[in-house]
Amino acid sequence: MDIHGQVTNCHLELGRTDPEIASLVRAEELLQQDTLRLIPSENYVSAAVLEATGTVLTNKYSEGYPGRRYYEGQQNIDPIEIIARERAQALFGVDHANVQPYSGSPANLAVYLAFARPGDTVLGMSLPMGGHLTHGWGVSATGTWFRGVRYGVRADTGRTDLDEVRELALRERPKMIFCGGTAVPRTVDFAGFGAIAREVGAILVADVSHIAGLIAGGVHPSPVEHVDVVSTTTHKTLRGPRGAMLMCAREHAKAIDKAVFPGLQGGPHNHTTAAIAVALREAAGEDFRVYARQVVANAKRLGEELAARDFDLVSGGTDNHLLLVDLTRRGVPGKIAAKALDRAGIVVNHNTVPFETRSPFDPSGIRIGTPALTSRGLTQEHMVCVARWIDRVVTAAATGAEDRVAAVRQEVRELMSGFPAPGLPV
Repeated sequence: MDIHGQVTNCHLELGRTDPEIASLVRAEELLQQDTLRLIPSENYVSAAVLEATGTVLTNKYSEGYPGRRYYEGQQNIDPIEIIARERAQALFGVDHANVQPYSGSPANLAVYLAFARPGDTVLGMSLPMGGHLTHGWGVSATGTWFRGVRYGVRADTGRTDLDEVRELALRERPKMIFCGGTAVPRTVDFAGFGAIAREVGAILVADVSHIAGLIAGGVHPSPVEHVDVVSTTTHKTLRGPRGAMLMCAREHAKAIDKAVFPGLQGGPHNHTTAAIAVALREAAGEDFRVYARQVVANAKRLGEELAARDFDLVSGGTDNHLLLVDLTRRGVPGKIAAKALDRAGIVVNHNTVPFETRSPFDPSGIRIGTPALTSRGLTQEHMVCVARWIDRVVTAAATGAEDRVAAVRQEVRELMSGFPAPGLPV
């Protein structure tokens, strides 16, 4: 093991059994090590979380819930799930937590199954405005089986207009309302959404998949007292494995649990449940609160530096971990910019922007986030350099100066070599 407690002599058996896959895993480790990962939904898990995902718990089948399984041999599995559930309840201050959903989309589908019927109206944020597919968008099953009504953001501010949300809710009388999304750079007004939901008698769901870690770390308001259900993935800012949780008041616990199992899925992935428990324990510590504060500080500083270099930030900046950048006035489509940045070792994703005029497959914007680089120890001072690199690469993409892209790639590699990534072999 190295000085960080990370295993350096790893994948030996994988290499012997399947060298082709082992080489790709090792290549991915190197890629994650020497690139600047700025996708808001990506992060680095700790060595402990990573280890939990690779345990013998993957050998188990455990349909049902603790004390009510359909398989024997659950003497160790039940306590693991109970620990994960109790840690989620304590960290987020909720009555009930279900830690079995496989990922965010199935978790949201379980909410539909618990509270709605096919054809019911669902009010959610429009996908091009920053919402998620499962909030009733047409190409999703949720937009096929349910009647999706969408709200957006104001053209002048780039922020959600609660007056519009209320007007739509009063007119359409939705069964459910979703707040939160995948490209929302500003604080979600859970109290405002809660008032609207109560007025129209709708179930309010807060999808906090992107900001769960910021809520746990105390740098974003909690939705718990204002909503009926909290849905979240366990990775992104929460720095856990690829999984999900549903949290709710005691009165909705039975409906949620029944919707997850047997409603949508069979046995939970016990290795993931264990890793979620580990991540929740880490998130309850003071170090995590420091990390959450730094994520936001880095995002704000990066936004300021990009704005100073004539980048158009949707809503003018950020309150959280995420920046949405409209590249229209830079004359470079988002996809071209994202690919050039990738060649430079700066990993972002192309993204639609509010009032998008281009195809979603070739949109105007890019989406940038600071969770992963913060996990590696970068601070505000490094954001000056990051913004400068982004500016250089986007300018190069517009002019075809590939040599400048290559120069940035080398500089990125040099910087990241001084900030070992958590959980990665060195």
